[in-house]
Amino acid sequence: MFSTLLIANRGEIACRIAATARRLGIRTVAVYSDADAHARHVAACDLAVHIGGPEPRASYLRGDAILQAALDSGAQAIHPGYGFLSENAEFARKAAAAGLVFVGPPPDAIAAMGSKSAAKSLMEKAGVPLVPGYHGDNQDAGFLHQQADAIGYPVLIKASAGGGGKGMRVVEQSGAFAEALASCRREAAASFGDDRVLIERYLQKPRHIEIQVFADTQGQCVYLFERDCSVQRRHQKVIEEAPAPGMTPQRRAEMGAAAVAAARAVGYVGAGTVEFIAEPDGRFYFMEMNTRLQVEHPVTEAITGQDLVEWQLRVAAGAPLPARQEDLAIQGHAIEARLYAENPDNGFLPSIGTLAHLALPAHTAFTRGDVRVDGGVRAGDAITPYYDPMIAKLIVHGADRDEARARMIQALAHTRVVGVHTNAAFLGRLMRDEAFATADLDTGLIERRRATLLPAPAATPVAALALATAARLTQETIAAAHAAPDPWAATDGWRVGGAYHRALDWLDGDTSRTVRVARTESGWTFEEVAAAGAQAFSWQGKGARVRIQLGGRDYTADVLLEGESAYVFLDGATHVLVRNDPLAHAGEEAGDHAGDMSAPMPGKIIAIHVAAGDKVEKGQPLLVMEAMKMEHTITAGTDGEVTEIFHAIGDQVSEGAVLIALA
Repeated sequence: MFSTLLIANRGEIACRIAATARRLGIRTVAVYSDADAHARHVAACDLAVHIGGPEPRASYLRGDAILQAALDSGAQAIHPGYGFLSENAEFARKAAAAGLVFVGPPPDAIAAMGSKSAAKSLMEKAGVPLVPGYHGDNQDAGFLHQQADAIGYPVLIKASAGGGGKGMRVVEQSGAFAEALASCRREAAASFGDDRVLIERYLQKPRHIEIQVFADTQGQCVYLFERDCSVQRRHQKVIEEAPAPGMTPQRRAEMGAAAVAAARAVGYVGAGTVEFIAEPDGRFYFMEMNTRLQVEHPVTEAITGQDLVEWQLRVAAGAPLPARQEDLAIQGHAIEARLYAENPDNGFLPSIGTLAHLALPAHTAFTRGDVRVDGGVRAGDAITPYYDPMIAKLIVHGADRDEARARMIQALAHTRVVGVHTNAAFLGRLMRDEAFATADLDTGLIERRRATLLPAPAATPVAALALATAARLTQETIAAAHAAPDPWAATDGWRVGGAYHRALDWLDGDTSRTVRVARTESGWTFEEVAAAGAQAFSWQGKGARVRIQLGGRDYTADVLLEGESAYVFLDGATHVLVRNDPLAHAGEEAGDHAGDMSAPMPGKIIAIHVAAGDKVEKGQPLLVMEAMKMEHTITAGTDGEVTEIFHAIGDQVSEGAVLIALA
C-alpha cells in the first residue's frame, strides 16, 4: 500500500478519498486553486499545495502542476477523483512516466473508452447493442447536420469526450441544429478540451441504468450491480438509487455480463461504470463507459457494504479484488440526492454566494447506515462560478425502497442552508411525487411532472410569518438583556397604561405583508393586517429553534436571522422573509430599464448573437454566458431594438450586470 497519496481533485470527492486514506494509514496531499485556499478538502489532508488560479484551466486541469506537486511532496500515487483529469489518458501516461501510480485504469483503456465515438465502435464490434446514430470521425458541421437529418428528429448531440451532462443538446428540428452544435462544441471544448461530438436518436421515455464494474491486475473482473440514474435535469443526474426498481435477476445478469465484457475488451483495471439507456420494453443500449469513480458510487457501497475507494487503492497497489462475484449480494435499497446551490424556480440556474449557515443531517455511518452525508463545503465557504455548485450528497439506506424514500424525506427536512438558493425543497417534492414513489421513472420525469415538482411560488403561510416575528422579537429581547439596565429600553411589551402594539412589515417576495402583535392583560395576540381577526399568540425561542402557539395550534421550526432576512424552515420548505424598511431606500429613483437584459449569475461572455441596432423578438437568443462549466443563453424578454451592448466576448461579469439594453 502507498504511504503518501496526492488527491488531484477538490470538493466532496477529495474529502471522501482523504477519509478512506486516513483509515488505511495513508498520508494525503491536497492540491488547491486560489479560490480553494481555505476549502474543506485542504483542511482534510495532511499537506496542501497551491497549483494556480481559480478557473479549472489554470489549476485543476494543469497536469504539469499536479505532477510536480506530487513529486515535490513525495507522493507515490495520484488519485484523480472524478471530473477534471480523471479520464485524461495523457495525464495518466505522464504520471506513469514520472514514476507515479495513477489510481485508475491503464491509459489505453481510458483512451479507448474516453471517446464516446471510439467506445461505441468498440462495443459495436463486440456485439453490444447501440442506439442508432453517427459515431464517426467526420466532424464537418454540414456533414453532421446531414447525419442528424437522416437519423430523424429529435436527436441528441453529445460531446465525444464528455460527461456530467456537459456538451449535450437535444435538437427537436433541423433548423435548430447548427446553433445547438456550435453551443455543444464550445461547452465541450471548455470542459474537456475536445470539441468532437456524436449524434444519436433521442429515445422517448428511456431509463438511464448503469453497472458498476471493478477489475484488478490479476485478470479478475466483477460487477457490483446496477444504479438507476433516470431522474435528471439538463442531462445531469439529480437522484440515483440502487438497485434499479423493477430490475429482474435475468436482466441484471445480462447487463452485468455485458458490462464485464466491455471492461475486459479494453484490459480494464480499477473502478468503472458502464452506462446503458433502457427502453420501456426492457431493451438496453450501450451509451458510454466512465473510466473513473462516479459521483453516485455511495448507493452501491450502501447496498453491498463495500468501500469502493478502498478497493481502488488496494487494486492500484497491486492487490487482488477484495471479493469475488459470488461473494457480492444486494442488501436493502439506497437513494442518493444531490444538494445543489441552484434555483429550481429560475430554470435551475446556479446560485452564487457565501454559505452563511449550513446544517446537514447527522452522518450515521461510513458505508452502510440510515443516513450518510458526503460534503465538500462548510458554513462560511463560498459557492463560486468556477466549479460545480454541488453542496453535498445525501445518501440513505433502508430495508426497501419505501423505507429509503421515507428516510430521504426526513433527511431533506433536516437540511438548512442560508446564503444561496438550493434545490432542497424541490428534492423533497420529488421524493413525495406520485411518479417517483411508484417508480414510474424515465429521464423526462422532471419535465413531465413540472406542474407538481415546480409549482408557481405560493404566499408564505401565516404560521411562518408568526414564526419569523417571534424570532425577531426574541432576538430583540436578548439584545436588550445584554444592554445596560434601562427600563425605557425594555422590550417585554409592559405598559403602565394598558395595551402594547407592535407592527412589522415583511417582504414576501415582492409582496408587502404587515403583521401586528399586541399585548393586553389577557396575553399576546397576532394578526396579519390584511386578514381578518387576531389570534392568541405565545412563543418560546432557544437558539434557532422557535415554538409558537397560534390560534390554539402549535408550530415548531428553525428560524435563522441573517441581517434583515428571516429564513423559516417549516415542514420541509424554506420561507424567506425580509424586514421592509421604507426609509432604507428613500430617495432612490427607479430608472426605465424594463427591457434591459442582465446577468442572472456571475460568468463569462462567450458568444454575442446581436449588434446595436438589431430588431429582436421576445425569446430570441442574444448572448451566451459560461458559468460553472455550463452554458446559459440569455434571451430577449420582450420585442425591441438593441440600443447598446455593454460587454465583449471574454468579459467576466457579475450577477445583475446589465448586458444589453433594449428599447
